[in-house]
Amino acid sequence: MTKIRVGVIGAGEFAELCHVPGIQSHPDAEVVALCGRHYDHARFLADRYEISDVHTDYRELCARPDLDAVTIVTPNVFHAEQALAAFSHGKHVFCEKPLGMNVAEARRMLCAAKASGKIHQVGFTFRYGYAVRELRRRVQAGDIGNPFYVRIQYDCWDGLRPDWEIDWREKQELAGGGLLFDVGSHLFDIVRFVLGPIESVTGFVHSIPRRRKEKRSGRTTTVETDDLTAAWFTQQDGIRGQWFASRVTPPFAEYGYLEVIGLEGALKASLSRGKIDILKISRPIQPEWQELPLPAAAKDGEAHCLGLMMRSFIEACLRKSLDGEIDASFHDGVAAQRCIAEVLQSNEPPMANAKTQKSSITSQQDEISIGSRKD
Repeated sequence: MTKIRVGVIGAGEFAELCHVPGIQSHPDAEVVALCGRHYDHARFLADRYEISDVHTDYRELCARPDLDAVTIVTPNVFHAEQALAAFSHGKHVFCEKPLGMNVAEARRMLCAAKASGKIHQVGFTFRYGYAVRELRRRVQAGDIGNPFYVRIQYDCWDGLRPDWEIDWREKQELAGGGLLFDVGSHLFDIVRFVLGPIESVTGFVHSIPRRRKEKRSGRTTTVETDDLTAAWFTQQDGIRGQWFASRVTPPFAEYGYLEVIGLEGALKASLSRGKIDILKISRPIQPEWQELPLPAAAKDGEAHCLGLMMRSFIEACLRKSLDGEIDASFHDGVAAQRCIAEVLQSNEPPMANAKTQKSSITSQQDEISIGSRKD
């Protein structure tokens, strides 16, 4: 079998942790080119993973006729232009979340993806947790009766630690937002993945004024993006929910979690890259949380969701279609982006310099419903 030949755009921490090793872990895929802004750094990473070619211009990488697919693991501000270049050269595309800086950008990416006829996938990692997948199966099977509420907690102290350093995610111009974009996109998507379309959203973002050292330059500068965010939403069939994410508060629980409450019980799944992968159940007649069985791989202590996600992209390229039971398409990326926009629109006072695109989730004139899946 001919291998899927992949070019990775981005040579930072997550390319090294997820994209490159995840792709290389599939027997029918190989990373043949890596693109980074700084040649020496990209060359070092390429040599470590035995990648032959290095580029500093993503357009050159996308134009290569010997590549089947491209993955994008760069700051959010670059996602759109890089994805559009890849689709224009007939490449399958895997893009990190959030899809773009605003709804208009995300929609342009989706339109280009559909026009190309190629695979388009978004890096919503939580979908690949064994606990989340089993929770979804049990909810759909009626194990807790009709669900009526969902809540998510995902918080930590990291942003206030004395040794915490600023990277591109703390720069408004590069990231578009902080916790809302970085974590909120995941949380909106996982709610949709488990329970279906989100019909309305409100919420807020908040920043703690402070200065910290930049990771690369060592300079002390201002933290520009939001540190904590929350959202309240409604779904089909009257389901309501809420989530809270923070990098400046003590952890509410031992790990971040998704909880779905139904008339006959509740299910709670951990949210992580896989190092913590636990599912529990509680019922009115037995309130204490009881752990439920999961595949043995859930206990391996590794960030197994990352490899599962990247291998799923290769499988999609091989069969020329996403796995509709788990993979996230650019349609899902647009849906999450619209939820983000609704939070920013409802936030008081508005985030300074936020690049938002006003949208109405319930607009009947919008051709793409927030809950649609047109893979």
